[in-house]
Amino acid sequence: MVSSEYERKIAARFATFDQDGNGYIDREDFMGAAKALLTEFAVAARSDKGQALYGGAEAFWQGMAGIADRDGDQRITREEFVTGAVKRLRDNPDRFAEIARPFLHAALDVAGTDGDGTATVEEAARVLKCLGVPEDAARAAAGTLDADGDGKVGEAEVVPAFARYFTVPE
Repeated sequence: MVSSEYERKIAARFATFDQDGNGYIDREDFMGAAKALLTEFAVAARSDKGQALYGGAEAFWQGMAGIADRDGDQRITREEFVTGAVKRLRDNPDRFAEIARPFLHAALDVAGTDGDGTATVEEAARVLKCLGVPEDAARAAAGTLDADGDGKVGEAEVVPAFARYFTVPE
């Protein structure tokens, strides 16, 4: 049972990971997200970028499972997610950032067309939209990631913002 306001807000983040809407997070949700990104940006799964994205998705899944899958069934329920976020990540969002980093790095590489490890604000919005964020919210969020106003977002901007989103309810 979700008891505090903080836990209710964190629980709302669960749906972002439950890509297929089946009520739990599993490896297939992470692989589905990777596949959606590769399709959106017309990148072949067998390419170096595609393989890096799938590798990042697997690493992210393994990290999440290690933090939140308390019963070891290879599925994270909403309750496990909230418990994992509240008990293990709230006081250490950097840990969450580190398990997400390989996936986020690869996603920027897939989305970015310059080959410099960055994506334009528009490309970042497309990534968010692929991951289930409504279009208007995706555009707004991507715009806020461009802290220096250069029209691009990079790993240094994306990783901490991602960790804050999933570990801080504001």
